[in-house]
Amino acid sequence: MASVAGRRTSAAPPAAAPAIEDVAQLPVRNHALLVFGAMSASLMQVLDVTIANVAIPHMQASLSATPDTISWVLTSYIVASAVAMPITGWLADRYGSRRLFIISVALFVLASMLCGIAQNLEQMVIFRALQGVGGAFIGPLSQSCLLDTTKPSRQPQMIALWGMGVIIGPIVGPVLGGYLTEMLNWRWVFFVNVPMGAVCLAILIAELPNRPLRQRRFDLFGFAMVAIALASLQLLLDRGNAVDWFASMESWIYGVLALSGFWIAAIHLATSREPLFDRRLFADVNFTIAMVFLLIVGMTMFATIALLPPMLQRLFGYDVIDTGMVLMPRGVGVLITMQVAGILLRKGFDGRWMVALGFLIAAWSLHDMASWSLEVDRYHFVVTGFVQGLGIGLVFIPLNAIAFTTLPPMLRTDGASLMNLARSVGSSVGISAVITLAANNMQRYHAVLAENITPQLGTAVDLSTLDRYQSYGEVVLSMIDGEVTRQAAMLAYLDDFRLMSWLTLAIVPLVFLMRGPQRR
Repeated sequence: MASVAGRRTSAAPPAAAPAIEDVAQLPVRNHALLVFGAMSASLMQVLDVTIANVAIPHMQASLSATPDTISWVLTSYIVASAVAMPITGWLADRYGSRRLFIISVALFVLASMLCGIAQNLEQMVIFRALQGVGGAFIGPLSQSCLLDTTKPSRQPQMIALWGMGVIIGPIVGPVLGGYLTEMLNWRWVFFVNVPMGAVCLAILIAELPNRPLRQRRFDLFGFAMVAIALASLQLLLDRGNAVDWFASMESWIYGVLALSGFWIAAIHLATSREPLFDRRLFADVNFTIAMVFLLIVGMTMFATIALLPPMLQRLFGYDVIDTGMVLMPRGVGVLITMQVAGILLRKGFDGRWMVALGFLIAAWSLHDMASWSLEVDRYHFVVTGFVQGLGIGLVFIPLNAIAFTTLPPMLRTDGASLMNLARSVGSSVGISAVITLAANNMQRYHAVLAENITPQLGTAVDLSTLDRYQSYGEVVLSMIDGEVTRQAAMLAYLDDFRLMSWLTLAIVPLVFLMRGPQRR
């Protein structure tokens, strides 16, 4: 009995639960160098979305294109990128993420060089489409690469670092494009990618690890439906304003194809045995809601960035460089709160509250922008932009962190491609919507204001006697019409800002449908 008791007292206590290891899924030799290479590739791709916009007038003259046909230089890139992005996950699993990342950067650099030497519009459109295909894979692969090679405790900071390029790229792009076009030549907006891309390629070849291959059947029918839907939607958004939207048959064709493609793709995704996207992605509440949020972020924040440069240049007389300097504080605000958000997430702070606060700050800044007038000075642009940047930084990083926290590592590339696609589609929809609303509202306000320009208005000019002065009277009338157009345009911009502020505010309650952080 004693021996039994001795054995009982000497029995080992139950083993403790194994600790969760804080190690990267794919360790690398020089992590800092790999981060620099992946970030440079991502920044290069994001910059190219906006850097070419400034050079469009110069391209039109050089390539002997019309204002209607030159728009295909932008449309071909956007459509090709949207069509190729959904298959990023399948290609990475089938052929390897390392191989796909290197090939996509190489294709992007090669296409940039070909765009720089294009001799006519047809060549430029083809080369821009190739560039869009290469760029489509860079964003999702760089994001999943940084997550895979970073230990979990440092992933919020890594998402913050990656997000800086996504947010700051559209701000810096027009400034850099304007400088290169004015100082050198429009072709340098493409040639600038060559040295940066060569450095990225060298780093990726030396340091980029490869994730194990995974056999997946390619869902050709699902991809075809998604491709038709996305291509039709992008063509509708890019061409709609030029063809007077649904007053033309072209827009109706794009609209019907987009709706049909999305409807069939949704049914196929829900019923197919091996769909294009793993259904576990959409079963994850955090990931699904994060996609909706990124769609709204694209529709509001990126649309705002697209509206401000033409407003500052046409209504306030700023040149390209001054416009960039005025918008730069927005990027400073983003940098500050992205780093703060990364630190707070690492300390276990609930990211949902940061997302809600970021949207509230952004909504307040848009509401403040809706009270501007033609008398506001540079101070208002700088301060409001800085505050809006603070809000964007608080939204972007926690949103990505919450979305990827509950996803298995094998779904990260698919998830990253869908998140990037949601942001891209949102920005296309938002930019097209605000530009169309601004154009329509400007016409409406112009008609209302013009009705009040009468001889009895009490202006410094007696309008009833202008016909006596012949050509001088016409000059005075054109000056008055110009001022009316300027006032009408400002009112139209204010309506856009007001609409985006309400949309941003309305999305805030959706934050609390997301699951909070799990306590370990």
